[in-house]
Amino acid sequence: MRILLLGGTMEARALAAALHPDVDVISSLAGRVPDPALPVGQVRIGGFGGVEGMRRWLIDTPVDAVVDATHPFAATITANAAAVCTDLALPHLLLARPAWAPGEAILVNSDRQAAETIVAKGFSRVFLTTGRTGVAAFRDSDAWFLIRAVTPPDAEALPRDHELLLSRGPYRYDDELAVLRAHGIDALVTKNSGGDMTRPKLDAAAALGIPVVMVDRPPAPTGVRAVHSVEEAVAWVRSRVR
Repeated sequence: MRILLLGGTMEARALAAALHPDVDVISSLAGRVPDPALPVGQVRIGGFGGVEGMRRWLIDTPVDAVVDATHPFAATITANAAAVCTDLALPHLLLARPAWAPGEAILVNSDRQAAETIVAKGFSRVFLTTGRTGVAAFRDSDAWFLIRAVTPPDAEALPRDHELLLSRGPYRYDDELAVLRAHGIDALVTKNSGGDMTRPKLDAAAALGIPVVMVDRPPAPTGVRAVHSVEEAVAWVRSRVR
């Protein structure tokens, strides 16, 4: 059996390892992160070129199923995969890590709403952890931002008053606590990415009584089967082998 595994996440790497060598896995990474952690097996790096590009690739490279284990906010590739798999009648599974319980966080639907909340609440020193593509919404803010990202955002997207912190998880609770204290942070902005790699920032913010503005996840495409653990995804793939 051969599957296309849309990945780049920790869950995708774990799934590829769990299926190897019984299943021929082609892992596809977007290529936006330099020196990415690579899964076992065959790897392709780069986009498909939208719906039509993915359709052509799947016709030229036949697979028995597609598993989407991309980041919960990779809405475009997830929607494209759902559309193409429906069109080609390909078995398709979405592996979506569980979301965080928002607790007392201020829930918003977009980066723009998060930026508006920062202004409305009068926050002045913000730990911004929405990734490089989410920075532009805060460009015109008067607040100071500690911006953490894996790669630098475009210069024109940066707010006037900021400091860049380039790093890659996983993160530890004690380190997150130290970052919040050292920079006098009075608000944390994050996406509801879920998972354990970046959760310590939420625990540290809670310990210090720092408000959290959380961007909610985009809805999954309708009609797509979804599981929430690597083990469930392994069972789904192996059931198709049988």
